[in-house]
Amino acid sequence: MKVKLAFGRASAEVELPSHVQVTVLEAKFAEALASADDALAEALCHPLGSPALLDLARGKKTAAISICDITRPAPNRVVLPHVLAVLEQAGVPRSGITILIATGLHRAATAQELQEIVGPELLDRYLVVSHNARDGTTHADLGTTRSGTRVLIDRRFLESDLHISLGFIEHHLMLGFSGGRKLVAPGLAGEETIKRLHSPLFMRDPRVIEGSFPDNPLHHELLEIAGMARHDFIVDVALTRARQIARVFAGDPTIAHAAGVEFVRTSTLALLEEAVDAVITTSGGYPLDLTYYQAVKGVTAASHIVKSGGTILLTAACQEGLGSPEFTRFVRRFPDARACLEATARASVIIDQWQLEKLALVAQRARLAFCTPGIASEDRTYLWGPVFEEPAEAVAALGAELPRGASVAVIPEGPYVFSQLATK
Repeated sequence: MKVKLAFGRASAEVELPSHVQVTVLEAKFAEALASADDALAEALCHPLGSPALLDLARGKKTAAISICDITRPAPNRVVLPHVLAVLEQAGVPRSGITILIATGLHRAATAQELQEIVGPELLDRYLVVSHNARDGTTHADLGTTRSGTRVLIDRRFLESDLHISLGFIEHHLMLGFSGGRKLVAPGLAGEETIKRLHSPLFMRDPRVIEGSFPDNPLHHELLEIAGMARHDFIVDVALTRARQIARVFAGDPTIAHAAGVEFVRTSTLALLEEAVDAVITTSGGYPLDLTYYQAVKGVTAASHIVKSGGTILLTAACQEGLGSPEFTRFVRRFPDARACLEATARASVIIDQWQLEKLALVAQRARLAFCTPGIASEDRTYLWGPVFEEPAEAVAALGAELPRGASVAVIPEGPYVFSQLATK
């Protein structure tokens, strides 16, 4: 049996061994809208739980729009023109509009990536800037949340008259589902705030996982922060397999986002009757599999359907290696998952440690294997399992270890498929 796995900008075809029982999990993606432009126009005129964007924008002199960075396949180039046109129609001057790339603690967008994220025409006409969480001078202190998180948010967002975010909704390894409030925090938050949100206080809570919504303490923390930042209006979308727009959810940041989550939950859910002996998964291909940091999401998403002691094989191109300098240094510190969990439980939070902490939680109950050719050979020793150069080689090695009749789930699009056991 041959299966194509999302891998880099293309795909990798692998041959599954004949002696195992294979289930291929595909997301039940919705069909693309007949006209995304018509749907966007309708959603902005008749949003959920909110006045029309035109009415919200009237009388405003400035507006800030938070958008996803290069690691997310958000259709900014389709959505942005509609939002910008309404703002200008309402009288917001073009010079008063700032488009903020919600990088969180990711690096700033390169010149080439800016072309991909918003397109050359909008770059020429509007101010487009990357958020910098590490620059304390660019953030305002809004006080603390009820749980004690100090809230630092990008001044350029806060000091605008109107606060908008554009995103898309998929399941998320910590928040349950992405979109909405995530474009404010961690997207536009300061380093101290982001560290707190990714501390063991939240990361080790069993409700802070994929698909956990709304009973997710991190979700509620971000909603509180977004409210403090006066998050006014969202335009979130659900995507098809080809990353086209399937639905538009615009309006009140809580109401519209919840409606989008309900749609995505039902349209991407892939159920298994019982846990499997092994899972072959991906990080969904480009852009999510650019780094090992992001590729971890493929493992955590697969962890819900593998037996205790089973194997998860991750195939991800990782063309940019391990990830940020902080994450790279952190990965190189730990020979195994137990050491990582012990260290993160008692030490101050380090930038990007949370992704490895989530991986370590999975590694406590499952064996890991990797096909991550973009990771330098000297760094492969820090991965908690065997590392292979080619997907076909990795799959063959896994097959050689599995007994006849073993159950294997294959998730070609990795974290874009919300996989759960039917008994849950």
